[in-house]
Order: sequence, then structure tokens, then C-alpha cells
Amino acid sequence: MEDICLLFGKNVRKYRTEKKISQEEFASIVGLHRTYISAVERGRRSIALENIKKIADALDIDVYKLFIFKEEFDE
Repeated sequence: MEDICLLFGKNVRKYRTEKKISQEEFASIVGLHRTYISAVERGRRSIALENIKKIADALDIDVYKLFIFKEEFDE
């Protein structure tokens, strides 16, 4: 099993790119710095619950969807 931060980050990236939003635009919507979003998406950063909620809200999805991990991701 991959690291939970990496799996979470892959989900964030998947949902963000499905909405065709750049990291910079997404960071602005969420209210976090672009380098923070980049680190989250690469699994380099553990993330606070408040920020998970901000990300889910910005993606217009339920929080739990960010924690549904599939075995393989299309890259």
C-alpha cells in the first residue's frame, strides 16, 4: 500500500485536473499557496483537516471522496 499522503495527493490532482483548473488557480480558490498545493499533490506534505475541507469545498466534492483510494491511477 502506498503512503496515505501520496494517495491523497493523487486524488486531489485527479479531481483538480478533471475540472481543468491549474494549480495556481486552484490555490487561489482554496486560499493556500501554490507550492503548498503542489507539495500536497506530490504526497510531500501531511495536511490539516481544515485544509482538507477547504480543498474538498473548492473541488465541490464531499470530503470522503478524497480518501477513496483505487489500486491504480491513470497518469
